[in-house]
Amino acid sequence: MTKKTAAGDATVLPLEFGERLVAWQKRHGRHELPWQKTRDPYRVWLSEIMLQQTQVTTVLGYYQRFLERFPTVADLGAASLDEVLSLWAGLGYYSRARNLHACARAVAARPDGRFPPTAAELQELPGIGRSTAAAVAAFCFGERIAILDGNVKRVLGRLLAFQGDLASSAQEKLLWQHAQALLPAVGIEAYTQGLMDLGATVCTPRSPQCLICPAESLCAGRKTGEPTQFPIKTRKLKRSRRENWWLWLEHEGQVLLQQRPDTGVWAGLWSLPLFEDEAQLQSHAQSLGATPDVLPRIEHALTHLDWVLHPRRAVLGAEAAQRAGQQGQWVAREALASYGLPAPLKKLLG
Repeated sequence: MTKKTAAGDATVLPLEFGERLVAWQKRHGRHELPWQKTRDPYRVWLSEIMLQQTQVTTVLGYYQRFLERFPTVADLGAASLDEVLSLWAGLGYYSRARNLHACARAVAARPDGRFPPTAAELQELPGIGRSTAAAVAAFCFGERIAILDGNVKRVLGRLLAFQGDLASSAQEKLLWQHAQALLPAVGIEAYTQGLMDLGATVCTPRSPQCLICPAESLCAGRKTGEPTQFPIKTRKLKRSRRENWWLWLEHEGQVLLQQRPDTGVWAGLWSLPLFEDEAQLQSHAQSLGATPDVLPRIEHALTHLDWVLHPRRAVLGAEAAQRAGQQGQWVAREALASYGLPAPLKKLLG
């Protein structure tokens, strides 16, 4: 059974897709992930935030460590941001960690100290977007509501051979309408998980396994012969390259750190003093009476940026250390683990 969309475009919605997907998920979907074994909104929300643009294999260890340190949302909200950032270090997209902390505080401050039960209310919390709110509401409270993360956009874009360019907010809004129209009458949890599983394991970006897909005979993208052309998104993220110099200053077992600004790369994390070029670094080092040693350069790849960092290291005496400390914070090496440090700096400092 199919029907035309209410929006009036030519896309035909295969309504039996939901039934097929629920049946497939129960037999072939993923069931072993730790956040699938709970209806606790704190644990589901934590996994959803961590999984944004991050592979499951990477998230598993972080998820476990967060729960060991912060068993409840109240524990997370009561922690310092530095502690949260230190546990998050290496997971990337650090704005997620700051929003995570802000959201936990907001939930803990509610009269009942709990997550609200509807997607509309969840979306009002810091850092929870429409798709994350829907996932928590569907998995934990059984709300019949659509999600639309990256995997789901790909699955539905191909299923419908969706012609809209998702770089356009109007076209993304239309895909949301289609996603809602496709929801099955029952089994919303299995359906929602099935969409995620299908996108992660079968309907993959470059090599979809169409022959084992439960929607193979329904998929309009498959029928075009080129399913990977969907979904369409013309605006591509442009990569850039940056080069900076790091000054690693030490004094009696302490390292000088500076906190990064609240915006930009590594926002809010602690870093070594960072310089635009070698001349600036050397000028600052000379003002402290130091001649830094040259260390091997570090090449750090971010989603949108290739960053080359040139570390230089110097040990300061008491007077120079006092002057240097006016522009940063001296931290004992054994205390570094409690600071939010970027992954390459953790590795550098050992």
